Amino acid sequence: MNLEHDPTRRQWLAGAGAVGVWGLEGEAMAAEAALPDVYAALGVQPVLNAAGTFTNLGGSRMPPEVARAWLAASRQFVDLAVLQDKVGQRIAQLIGVESALVTSGAAGAMLLATAAVMTGGAPDRVRQLPDPAGMKHEVVVQKAHASCYDQQVRACGARLIEVESQAELEQAIGPRTALLLFYNYLEAAGPIRRADWLALARKHRLPTLLDAAADVPPLENLAGYVKQGFDLVAFSGGKALRGPNDAGLLLGKKDWIEAAQRCTNPHCPSIGRPLKVGKEDMVAMWAAVERFVKLDHQAEWQEWERRLGIIETAVKTIPTVTTERIVPPIANQVPHVIIDWDPQRVKATPRQISDRLGQGNPPIRLGRVHGTGSKGLLVSVFLLEPAEVEIVARRLRDALQAAAS
Repeated sequence: MNLEHDPTRRQWLAGAGAVGVWGLEGEAMAAEAALPDVYAALGVQPVLNAAGTFTNLGGSRMPPEVARAWLAASRQFVDLAVLQDKVGQRIAQLIGVESALVTSGAAGAMLLATAAVMTGGAPDRVRQLPDPAGMKHEVVVQKAHASCYDQQVRACGARLIEVESQAELEQAIGPRTALLLFYNYLEAAGPIRRADWLALARKHRLPTLLDAAADVPPLENLAGYVKQGFDLVAFSGGKALRGPNDAGLLLGKKDWIEAAQRCTNPHCPSIGRPLKVGKEDMVAMWAAVERFVKLDHQAEWQEWERRLGIIETAVKTIPTVTTERIVPPIANQVPHVIIDWDPQRVKATPRQISDRLGQGNPPIRLGRVHGTGSKGLLVSVFLLEPAEVEIVARRLRDALQAAAS
């Protein structure tokens, strides 16, 4: 690839030059210049991501300042425990919460939160997990919130207790109850709302964990759920925060965060020893949070709307094709566009159009995020570069036109 004609790479390289404050400008630019050949050397074809911050597509793109921080952190050695403390303090200050811990994704945050409340950070109990003998080990969750992410809780040796009503929740709470778990993106699916869940937790003096992996934007959610009363909140670092895909945040009460920290790397033995967060990811998450809290979110939103307009303009002349903008109600709250059509005029299903895009060069990936229904095709422009938006618009138009002829 010719970097000179790639605006995305030019922008990154311009930022990478600022690494010169660490004396690494030449090395940084040389390393970046090699990146376009990495996937080709492996026989892996990059895709255009019109789906969103999906983990299986790599999460997000680290902005230049985050990538610079990651690179700078890679060049020296530090005490990881000290670094984790300092980074956590800085992130907590930026967000406005009591305490913060950089984790291996939101899933890692959930595991460490569970370990924290089960062990309280006591060394003998930390060594004991996943054997829960002698500990409170029951985690109560709504049956409607059943999720693959429950496995992070079970990995600690905890037992999930599912409830279907507020009365059942009251009955389920007992001397073995360690934690009340709530999945924010599934709030509408369960009979117990977030505020009622918190009220019962306070009544019984039980800690609470909220999975809010994809719940930014808006910015205020970062501190908002802790301020509402959740003791521990898990966020993904590699989604809208645009940190490394393998990083996350656990936010909340200082005592619980400190207990979680004693359950993870570099502490050994601990159930979180495999959940290693490197010095690079810690520093990159600090940079990502700092960028996010200072970002002009209104301007960014307007840019997403502009990009959606390019998609809409490209397909609007095709017979029966309609477009509808939608913002998911909780997670992934960025504007998307739904493209739909009359199958009698455009003779293809959404799946067929999606497959056709995925088989092109470059492949274009579409996806579905929670709360957007099943109508038509859902397109996200959140992670596309301007030139990529034009490619996606053209390929969508061509695929729909071909099916309409």
